[in-house]
Amino acid sequence: MLSVSPLTRRAALGVFRAGARPADAYESNTDLYSNLSEGVDYARRFRRHAALDDSDGPGGNYPGTAIVALHGGGIEPGTSELCLAIAGYHPAGGATGGPVYDYWMFEGIRSSGNAALHVTSTSCDDPVALATVAGSRRVLSLHGCSPGQAGLGADAAAVLVGGRDAGLKAALLGAYETAGVTAIDADTVPPLSGADADNIVNLSLRRSGVQLEMTTPLRTRMFGTNTRTGRKNTTLPSFWTFVDATRSALAG
Repeated sequence: MLSVSPLTRRAALGVFRAGARPADAYESNTDLYSNLSEGVDYARRFRRHAALDDSDGPGGNYPGTAIVALHGGGIEPGTSELCLAIAGYHPAGGATGGPVYDYWMFEGIRSSGNAALHVTSTSCDDPVALATVAGSRRVLSLHGCSPGQAGLGADAAAVLVGGRDAGLKAALLGAYETAGVTAIDADTVPPLSGADADNIVNLSLRRSGVQLEMTTPLRTRMFGTNTRTGRKNTTLPSFWTFVDATRSALAG
């Protein structure tokens, strides 16, 4: 099969509308994996915690929560670090205390050009990601967007809360309000609503999840050094305010 470069694919697909994300260069994770090199272009990290049901009674001892970052590393900067921290692990290593959750992330690790590695949420077919989500009652998916994509002013620091899990969505909106984080119901911005039934966040045991779209200014102000190597060691108070608010909603 003829391999087509990401730039050629990207140019052919074009941009749908002003302010929208460019069309993906790859149709799925499988497509991306077959064309690029793991450890050079991209990396995958995950942790699944042990669960056991050895009884004859009704089942239900499934992992409670999974956190996923489909566009980590240099694709949507800050989402990898937030994924780890919300799952209960410091981005620089080690657990932070309290409950820990399963997580999965895909990261762009190029020195530049990581945006070309974006695969939309309805096309994520990584087998570990799918299994992690399918085996969880609740799923939280972390994304980054520009203020323009969110229909906001250029400096807006906000999170759009979407997805099909109405209960967790309401809890998160309330937790962010209490913490002083600007949070918007993503139903008001349909392209970022996370409501598609085929979105991986909605493929959980309950066929629902929550998608967070965090604007670039919100994520940028969370780190002293906003680089892939620097972020994990320079998390600022606003980072932990956001993490704590999110974890409080998950614990409720």
